[in-house]
Amino acid sequence: MNDPVNRRRRELFFGLLALPVSGWTATAMPTPPGSEGPFYPTKGMRFADVDNDLVRIAGVVEQAGGEVVELSGRVLDRNGNPVTGARVEIWQCDVKGRYLHRGDSGGSSRDKAFQGFGHDTTGADGRYWFRTIKPVPYSGRTPHIHVKVLVANQERLTTQFYLPDHPGNESDWLYQRVPKNKRELVTMNFSAMGQLPQASLDIVI
Repeated sequence: MNDPVNRRRRELFFGLLALPVSGWTATAMPTPPGSEGPFYPTKGMRFADVDNDLVRIAGVVEQAGGEVVELSGRVLDRNGNPVTGARVEIWQCDVKGRYLHRGDSGGSSRDKAFQGFGHDTTGADGRYWFRTIKPVPYSGRTPHIHVKVLVANQERLTTQFYLPDHPGNESDWLYQRVPKNKRELVTMNFSAMGQLPQASLDIVI
């Protein structure tokens, strides 16, 4: 039983089991979907300036109100590979809680300097980037940013991104529908790494 040759074989066997096996691919956890909501702006509702900077509108002098932030990340497939040419759209309410949508008839006037909707297209590295404002709450909803991903003009995912530990999360029925073990996948953790607060969040489709 203590044969040194057999012992060496067992050590070699278990050592090989501990090594990574080439050809195995780690599976990325898909980003959980979320509701599109009633305020997705159709093409006729959007500004002509539909880029990835929502705090500046071409021809408007002032900058949007609110806390300006950067939101970025990668669009990945379920094998963890970057998706090239994905169209990432975001839309959200302005600092006054108003959406860029004819159906939003809230009491306060819209922030005319806030673009409200924007898009970016991923390159070979799958990266997207936006400059926008940190989302604010409005009646009945915790702060959130709506996100839609399209590939070859086909919608692949619609979801919502949230802030961590916001008190409104506990009473927001859409946030509560996200499984607890997947909430980190739609949570924007902002940090002061650059001139603006930044959050990086990969989207797995």
